[in-house]
Amino acid sequence: MKRLFAASFMALLLAGTAMAEPAAGPDVALADPVAESRARDLFVDIRCVVCQHESIADSPAAIAADMRALVREQIRDGKTDAEIRQDLVRRYGDYVLFTPPFRWGTLILWLGPLLLVVGSGLVFWGRSRRQKTATAPLDSREEAALAEWISPEPSAESDKQDI
Repeated sequence: MKRLFAASFMALLLAGTAMAEPAAGPDVALADPVAESRARDLFVDIRCVVCQHESIADSPAAIAADMRALVREQIRDGKTDAEIRQDLVRRYGDYVLFTPPFRWGTLILWLGPLLLVVGSGLVFWGRSRRQKTATAPLDSREEAALAEWISPEPSAESDKQDI
């Protein structure tokens, strides 16, 4: 029984490692330090499509390593930063850039937070400006009923303690 359990555990372990993403190869920096610095500046502005919250400079994912190699290759080919960004947007969409371009398709990304803050402020301002309804004072009959309701009633235990 123990051998069966150990064998099935090993099979699951091997299957899990077989389905895992392959490790990224080591990055090969450009020979020109100015070009490598330019590449590293671009890496910070490009989002990893797997991690989504990290730039390709910080991401350990294999696709991020592929994207870094692609950027270095395009720099080596003499492309400008704008051309490299356009190629990445063509491949992966506007989402690949941490700062997407300002156009009709991305208008909500740029103006959405501002509209949300302004709209919330208008709602709070409108609610604070509403007329407060004045409550009428209680008449003598209502005050007596309230006093009777609030006053403590003698309980059965307090009667027993008096005896």
